[in-house]
Amino acid sequence: MTRGGVLVALTCLATLLAGGCRDRQAVHDPAVIVGIAVGPTNLDPRVGSDEASQRVHQLLYASLVRLDDQLQVVPELAERLEARDATTFVAHLRRGLRFHDGSVLDAEDVAWTFRSFLDASFLSPRKGAYAQLAAVEIEDPHTVVFRLKEPFASFPVNLVMGIVPSGTPAGAPARVGAGPYRFVRMQSDDRVELAPNADYFEGPPRNAGVVLRVIPDDTMRGLELRTGAIDLVINDIAPDIVRTLQHEDRMQVVTAPGLDYAYVGLNMRDPLLADVRVRRALGLAVDSAAIIEHLRRGLAVPATGIIPPMSWAHASDLQPTPHDPALAGRLLDEAGYPDPDGPGPRPRLRLTLKTSTAEFVRLQAAVIQQDLARIGVAVDVRTHEFATLYADVLKGRFQMFTLQWVGVTDPDMLRRVFHSTQMPPAGFNRGFFSDPAVDAMIDEATTTADPAERRARYVDVQHRLFAAAPYVSLWTKVNVAVAQPWLRGVHLTPQASFATLRHITKTVGTAAAAGH
Repeated sequence: MTRGGVLVALTCLATLLAGGCRDRQAVHDPAVIVGIAVGPTNLDPRVGSDEASQRVHQLLYASLVRLDDQLQVVPELAERLEARDATTFVAHLRRGLRFHDGSVLDAEDVAWTFRSFLDASFLSPRKGAYAQLAAVEIEDPHTVVFRLKEPFASFPVNLVMGIVPSGTPAGAPARVGAGPYRFVRMQSDDRVELAPNADYFEGPPRNAGVVLRVIPDDTMRGLELRTGAIDLVINDIAPDIVRTLQHEDRMQVVTAPGLDYAYVGLNMRDPLLADVRVRRALGLAVDSAAIIEHLRRGLAVPATGIIPPMSWAHASDLQPTPHDPALAGRLLDEAGYPDPDGPGPRPRLRLTLKTSTAEFVRLQAAVIQQDLARIGVAVDVRTHEFATLYADVLKGRFQMFTLQWVGVTDPDMLRRVFHSTQMPPAGFNRGFFSDPAVDAMIDEATTTADPAERRARYVDVQHRLFAAAPYVSLWTKVNVAVAQPWLRGVHLTPQASFATLRHITKTVGTAAAAGH
């Protein structure tokens, strides 16, 4: 940025809350300009696992299936998905499918995409999701057969994977898919430019393209919206800035239930936390409603567990843990930790909470610390860079930690997080939770093909986990999009998928600017 540009940015920043500095440059660009916090790391859908990369994948590529708003698997490139038996799934492709370069998309391409995960030399952080896949077979040009090593009813969700042309090597720069947009160019850490795919099988996008602009700073993204330099931000915007822009009542603020789940993880191997009464007391003491109201600015809802409320497997009869410090104190008394001096300063017990250095997370940890102090639990909050925090969590070097599960779309996450066979390094059971009854319920849900039986078992698991309290549930995210008034068709899915950008129409030119 030039010196003059810096001065303009600083002047606008100073007036962001007051409502000045409107350059409206985005309204004259026919493409939809979307502000994002970080750029993608890998545009190969089989390799890139970070959120920024997956957002681009959703625009460039098409999958055999997609998830609907109830997180059910529904057809996309596949006309239908058939379960021939407990270990065999068959995808029947639509006719007339083509990649961006005009080449035909058929069973060879689908088989190549998924056989990549069976190749020992293929390196990808996404390979773990295909551990049960034994073989991928081509029955005819429009039929692909997936054979599993053992029954796994949740396997179809793993078919949400962008299809690449046969022969595409890992991380290939070609970026050819069959999605609603074609790749134009990318400038690392600056922007990704995409053009509409006029031959997209569900019809061409309703706009002239998409530009993803990388704007790392929260305040600057809010400023760019405020000045009209960008059209839209999805989720990558601080709650305080959302509230400010919402109060101005000039922009569209669209919200919808989300998937991200914030929690306090507890170490079951720790002598203090091994007692369920202590774990339940911690949950009763934390005022999640206050965190949602004051820190999240209402952009979250109380959570009962890792499965999001809109999921077909969610235990809807569970109610969030109430804020009840008095009951928390009685449970600690029962567990053998009486308050040594009543309302005095001496604590019942001491615990350590590890968290990241991110500002919101530090503020949230401070609230948790204060809430637990009110029931006589002294908390030593230790902040770490994320890589250090994550390494400690994976190695079990913690009593408590705060993290989020992002984009939980399938109840099989209960197996990966709470089954006793999934303790690190095998899975995500980082708190070392073990309950044979939970293991049995999860095993039944994993192997049965009957949807009603699967749901019943997953509901049972959620009830038992709620009673066992291996986590302190904090909140489930509410997705939010802030858009300029000249956009129409802004819609949020539970995953906040960027694929919905194809439905947006944009009015460009001086008339729209004047209307702003």
